Amino acid sequence: FRAVARDMHYGLSARGLAIGAGAPGEEFPVFRTFWIERPGPDATALTVHALMDSPSLAGAYRFVIRPGVTTVFDVSARLFPRAALDHVGVAPLTSMFLYGVDPARRFDDFRPQVHDSDTLLMANGAGERLIRPLANPAHVQTSAFADRAPQGFGLLQRERDFSAYQDLEARYEARPSLWVEPRGNWGAGEVQLVELPSRSEADDNIGAFWTPARPLAAGREAAFDYRLHWGPDPAPATALARLVDWRTGAGGVPGGPDPGARRRFVLDFSPLNDGGLAADVVASAGAVSQAVLHPNP
Repeated sequence: FRAVARDMHYGLSARGLAIGAGAPGEEFPVFRTFWIERPGPDATALTVHALMDSPSLAGAYRFVIRPGVTTVFDVSARLFPRAALDHVGVAPLTSMFLYGVDPARRFDDFRPQVHDSDTLLMANGAGERLIRPLANPAHVQTSAFADRAPQGFGLLQRERDFSAYQDLEARYEARPSLWVEPRGNWGAGEVQLVELPSRSEADDNIGAFWTPARPLAAGREAAFDYRLHWGPDPAPATALARLVDWRTGAGGVPGGPDPGARRRFVLDFSPLNDGGLAADVVASAGAVSQAVLHPNP
């Protein structure tokens, strides 16, 4: 299902549940039936109930929908597995990323960028903000970010300038971002990001969802409540500086040996006062050297 916010266009989608996403034999639960409560004359929300069905489970969902500058869905999901499920995606988001600002892009296209979303953002239980630029990989790529009691995660469309897309029909700059806000403590698990190779903007090749650490037990009810925020900038405000841009290129010394042996990464944060700050940079692979922090006027 999809929603828009005021003055925005349709973009990425949400799903009821994912089972085995990104793996062979993925199962796609469907909503079989809907019930819509008749709203009163002064109502500001619409309530929809839905019955989910799948070979592996049944589910009952309740959506309370409030449109606005940010459109909000309050979602209550009650799941009843028919078998133990160890690869469940709760609050799954589905989007499209064909290409962004990439000098090595593989597409013969007049548009500088083509995507519904460009970033995965997470607010974990430790109070950290984690950001992951999306990619259109050559092979299926799955990333997992372990967490406990997550505060939220979402797929964002952060580039809002029309000139970044130059598409009068698709209007990618007006596609909404989508933020998932868990209600209650979801315990231990991980946010998973699935990126599939794609040659067409008609393919939704990006998935993001929460996977509980413990499998869902057969015959036992599992409850998940969360809030979906659809809008231009739905993630909650934070005192942390915001990453506004990043770039990479060859990092060797000009004229030196093998200039491609190193990579240079440049990250811009705003607002950021460099007084009294130091760069603390680590990498999961390779070695980091010459980390420099300075103002960018």
